Amino acid sequence: MAKKAMIEKERRRRRMVEAYAQRRAELKEVINDRSLPMEHRFKATMKLAKLPRNSSPTRLRNRCELTGRPRGYYRKLRMSRIALRELGGSGQIPGMVKSSW
Repeated sequence: MAKKAMIEKERRRRRMVEAYAQRRAELKEVINDRSLPMEHRFKATMKLAKLPRNSSPTRLRNRCELTGRPRGYYRKLRMSRIALRELGGSGQIPGMVKSSW
């Protein structure tokens, strides 16, 4: 299981990304609009750079909902391969059966 501090840090990042999403989208729209003067676009770039780094969605890391494990993550199920195997083996995931041949 991942450290509780890492799991909490990731939660804080997710909340921050949600809080700043609208502001970041507006600034990026101004930056990418080629019809605006260069000075105006540059000021928007500087404002975007002043926002907290953790408000960027690229800083997020997918983690298992149950264990917090960052690797072996299945996006569709939002859990790691290990947690998936344990739940599937105990019959808690509908339709998943332990393979045998």
